[in-house]
Amino acid sequence: MKVIGLTGSIACGKSAVARMLRDLGAVVIDADEVVHELQEPGGEVYRKIVEEFGPGILGPDGRIDRAKLAQVVFADPAALARLEALTHPAVIAEVDRRLRLVQGPAAVVEAVKLLEAGMHRRCDSLWVVTCRPEVQVRRLRRRGLSGAAIRARLAAQPDLTEALRLADVVIDNSGSLAATRRQVVAAWHALGLP
Repeated sequence: MKVIGLTGSIACGKSAVARMLRDLGAVVIDADEVVHELQEPGGEVYRKIVEEFGPGILGPDGRIDRAKLAQVVFADPAALARLEALTHPAVIAEVDRRLRLVQGPAAVVEAVKLLEAGMHRRCDSLWVVTCRPEVQVRRLRRRGLSGAAIRARLAAQPDLTEALRLADVVIDNSGSLAATRRQVVAAWHALGLP
């Protein structure tokens, strides 16, 4: 089984590329979904996050309100680093567990902070999804984010210089989905996958 590490900045199209890989037969493990699951009430990660950031990040239902937590951590790099220190070890352990269960030709680990968390070392091939900055900003505006929220989210993204240096495949998702799909299929076949 091949393990593909898939990363890129916010709104560059990692999820679109992950869907294309799923269509080709890969099992996709989305680190962001793993984080959401680990943040559910009753879990150790939930407890640690609430201890660290206080009950003000909770919604009326007692769950972590991701928008409230985002306001805290995307406005303060130190707070984001504390959140990542609480979540990364648990996410890595859960991703490793899921990788051991995969049956099939390939698994994809999709994560914004793939390198920062060290998960790229578990991968046979590192793929980085990029797009032009103006495309990225336009996509974030379509998500309803304000100019200030967009700047904060972009500032919190990892620098992709190292990822691009280490990348086995760079997918440019600035154009049409058909153009992106052609790149994905070519890279898939280049790995010797059916």
